[in-house]
Amino acid sequence: MKSPHVPAGPRAGDTVPSHRRGNTLRSVLTALALVLGALFAPVIGAGEAQAATKISHATAASMFRGSGITWSSSGGCSDRNNPTCTSFEQLNLATAKGAQTLKSASGCSLNITGGTETGHAGGTYSHWNGYKLDFSKYTCVGNYIKNTFTYIGVRGDGAPQWKSGAGNIYADEGNHWDVTFYNCGGC
Repeated sequence: MKSPHVPAGPRAGDTVPSHRRGNTLRSVLTALALVLGALFAPVIGAGEAQAATKISHATAASMFRGSGITWSSSGGCSDRNNPTCTSFEQLNLATAKGAQTLKSASGCSLNITGGTETGHAGGTYSHWNGYKLDFSKYTCVGNYIKNTFTYIGVRGDGAPQWKSGAGNIYADEGNHWDVTFYNCGGC
């Protein structure tokens, strides 16, 4: 009868058995990666576009309706290719959730006046690419933004900006708030 295999014990000088050292090293590296990820995620999130989940106009409209968020357009339409419309076609899911987070956290009325339709400035973190929404300027939401978020100075076009703890940017463009959602704002 063959005797069962019994692993050898630690060798002289070893403090951790060799088969456990790899697990310990992996645990330390995993912990280090988590800490570094938490420290640098806001920097990476604001510098490089991450893969985003896109949603349809109907899905976004349903989400907004369910949260009590309204929307309007000067053209009374939702055609993404018409600059007088307010479209949510190809909106990032995180952007829609960010609007919901703003609504629930502020307790303010929110009305979206700009979505993913053509006619806005371009760039990686643009309306067209699903990262931005424009909101009507109501006193409640303005006070919430200015009293809750950190003022970070003016944008290149002169718009004053505030940054949320999650890293989203709220720019006062005079007649509306232009908000860049890098994430859902802590949803």
